[in-house]
Amino acid sequence: MNYRIESLMSARLFVAPQYADDRVYFLSNLSGHLSLYAMYHGGSVPEPLLPPHIALQNPHLIDGKSFYVFPELNKILVMIDRDGDENYQPMLIPLEGGFPEPAFDNFFAKHRVHLNECDRERGVVYFRAERRDKPLEELYRANLKTGALTKIAAGEFGYGIGDHFANHNRLLVGTGYSAGDGVYFLWNKGKMTLLYGKPMEKRKPGEHVPLNGLGAGVFSPSGKGAILTSSLFEDTYSLGYLDFKKPGVITPIKLKGVAHKGMGELENIIRLKDNRYAVTFNIDGCSWAYEGVFNEEKLTMTLKYVLVGQEPFDGGMMEHLDYDKVEDVFTFSFSTATSPTQIYSIEGKNRDLLYRHTEEKILGIPEALLSKGEDASFITHDGLRVSARLYLPARALGFKGPRPVVYYIHGGPQGQERRTSRGSRCR
Repeated sequence: MNYRIESLMSARLFVAPQYADDRVYFLSNLSGHLSLYAMYHGGSVPEPLLPPHIALQNPHLIDGKSFYVFPELNKILVMIDRDGDENYQPMLIPLEGGFPEPAFDNFFAKHRVHLNECDRERGVVYFRAERRDKPLEELYRANLKTGALTKIAAGEFGYGIGDHFANHNRLLVGTGYSAGDGVYFLWNKGKMTLLYGKPMEKRKPGEHVPLNGLGAGVFSPSGKGAILTSSLFEDTYSLGYLDFKKPGVITPIKLKGVAHKGMGELENIIRLKDNRYAVTFNIDGCSWAYEGVFNEEKLTMTLKYVLVGQEPFDGGMMEHLDYDKVEDVFTFSFSTATSPTQIYSIEGKNRDLLYRHTEEKILGIPEALLSKGEDASFITHDGLRVSARLYLPARALGFKGPRPVVYYIHGGPQGQERRTSRGSRCR
């Protein structure tokens, strides 16, 4: 039987899922371009929520969230540009879908806007807004219930929200100047206090500032400190604790319960609820996600549950992870070299209830004929371990004897081949 190369590109995308009130909202190119859809928990016929002439940006390329659902307000906030000009604007549609209308009286018409942190329960969101009339970025807090806008900070290099605490009176605010050169502040009722790093305005001309690799930042359970990712202790990034009473000092956090092996990096930390956090890794090109419990007194993060990384979610890439605090549900999109993106949920007190919401497949080629690949990492002449993947013909194809070898070298300090069914995913 002959197989067509077009089959490998036939699978549709199901990405950026969010769960809310027994519904799963997601982006898909079912219509030929990316748009917003909804279906019931467990899977159903996807319902389009936007008019057919509107195309949304690839979530890998947009800075921030593509949309966020607020069921209590009967609203969905969607970031839409005009015919691909990338000047994203916050637009509102009803929960059941409809024609988008500008949010906040079109206040951001002269900005390029990025949707950051969202609080479903309080109806509060944060925007990074790039002015288009001058080199200035502004950070806003927006209340969807009242329509109120509060400017948090503004600057030439821009600011982003790491996390908000309780009633939004305190925020973790970050900025950066080049790769690995980050600064964090604590915003408290309008006052900004430096936590770590050296702001540009305090640097002397030509001054060399050591790189710190600051990344994600979230509040600790007590709110008296922050958990940060950085390269201060490991080149592959690690967690550290910063006591607000001791600015400039980050103490290492010990990880317990690590299940993965191999080499890679810590990617992100997400505050879930109370003392629980999600911690994600990229290990030899494969995604690992844990639910961890943080002990603030002992400064330990115990990785209690493996969400992604072990069967059936092994050997692939997690495109997006969503956590619904109201119903305690993880929802994510995941793909491997042999399976296109599918949407799953993990539920239950012991994280033992797994649900698959989509049944996408590669048209015309049985999965048994595709190669899953195997680890082929090696040590170079100078002792450096290089992650590699070897793909041999599937046994069902019946090939025997030596086969031609194709070397595909891709990767570096800022990019890496990831195991998905639709070619490379770079980060």
